[in-house]
Amino acid sequence: MATIITGAAPHAIPRPWYKQLWVQVLVAMVLGVLLGHYYPNAGQSLQPLGDGFIKLIRMLIAPIIFCTVILGIAKMDDMSRVGRVAIKGLVYFEVMTTIALVVALIVVNIWQPGAGMNINASALDAGAVKGYIAKTHETGIIPFLMNIIPNTMIGSLAEGHILQVLLISVILGSALIGIGDAGKPVVNVLEAASKMLFGAVAIVMWGAPLGAFGAIAFTVGKYGAGALLSLGNLLVCFYVTCLIFIFGVLAPVSRLCGFSLLKLMRFLREEILVCLATTSSESVLPRMLIKLEQLGCKPSVVGLIVPTGYSFNLDGTCLYLATVTVFLAQATNTPLDLYQQLVLLAVLLLTSKGAAGVAGAAFVVLAATLSTVGTIPVASVALILGVHRLLSEGLTPTNLIGNAVATIVISKWEGALDEEKLHKALNRE
Repeated sequence: MATIITGAAPHAIPRPWYKQLWVQVLVAMVLGVLLGHYYPNAGQSLQPLGDGFIKLIRMLIAPIIFCTVILGIAKMDDMSRVGRVAIKGLVYFEVMTTIALVVALIVVNIWQPGAGMNINASALDAGAVKGYIAKTHETGIIPFLMNIIPNTMIGSLAEGHILQVLLISVILGSALIGIGDAGKPVVNVLEAASKMLFGAVAIVMWGAPLGAFGAIAFTVGKYGAGALLSLGNLLVCFYVTCLIFIFGVLAPVSRLCGFSLLKLMRFLREEILVCLATTSSESVLPRMLIKLEQLGCKPSVVGLIVPTGYSFNLDGTCLYLATVTVFLAQATNTPLDLYQQLVLLAVLLLTSKGAAGVAGAAFVVLAATLSTVGTIPVASVALILGVHRLLSEGLTPTNLIGNAVATIVISKWEGALDEEKLHKALNRE
């Protein structure tokens, strides 16, 4: 697949600092924080700005993945390589998410953010989380696997289910390899469509500062000072856990693969800021496809690993689940010995994959995990309902950085990384 030039333009032509997207997003976030803090009602009323921006991006994700994956596979000309990349990706994802869960369990047991809260779970408002608890039947391996298979091909594209679109794209891309030269006209059409879609992303991204302003103003206006005071210890514990994972796990992995994580984060600063403001890693998925190609990763690997990673390589979500589950046990004085925590880790390894693509996934998985373990009251999830969005400020950027590192690592593992291009791009920033 030809690299899309639309996304590369900001790096090709130097622009004044005030015209760079990351600067505009950062300024918008600061203004949003100030508005949300001093005028909380006005801040809350700006929620449609953030939601509207995310919806604009989401409407492009399914067709972009469809085109990108089909083109990547069709240009591999070797089905065995497709399978090899997928297996390497899944192995890496499983190892990293396991490490994330272990790191979170260690930190939360040492920090003990819920100790001394002495919450009576029976006194909590279970009705506030009834909708999330009701969705727990959608989690689990079998429902998850069945949900990957769409009812119709058009329906999956229309509804934007990433894994369903990925499955269809892999099948169609494989079929294109099978028909050989007869499929070239289709490839040409998809290349043109891909350029058009990435051009649309570039247009939509002009609204990123406005979206970031609205989203952060809403978050601070609704959940700001009160939530920080009541559950500040949990928030600090979780943010520190994310930083420990990023710099204690992802940084050494990056160093072993010959690149600097700090330079990568600087290269992805626009995407990290947008992700931070909107608390949605999906809002930058199309840009991630562009940026990782600019870093020298082959489009065929990027097209497979990034969409799959958005469901299977959720490092930040795993940190969140382990931290919050043990926090709720501490807050409700529920004893968890070493054996129970190992069982919890095993359950989380399954449920964190089984809820991919479910609306409100982190809450659904949390409720499902508590139901499965059976020792921590399910109603206790109501405790963190008010700070879930603030916790998302940590988990979504961690997911994003984890998927960027994963794509580069697997590209190098597969021999599909142009290291000269990687270092040139990282050092240019």
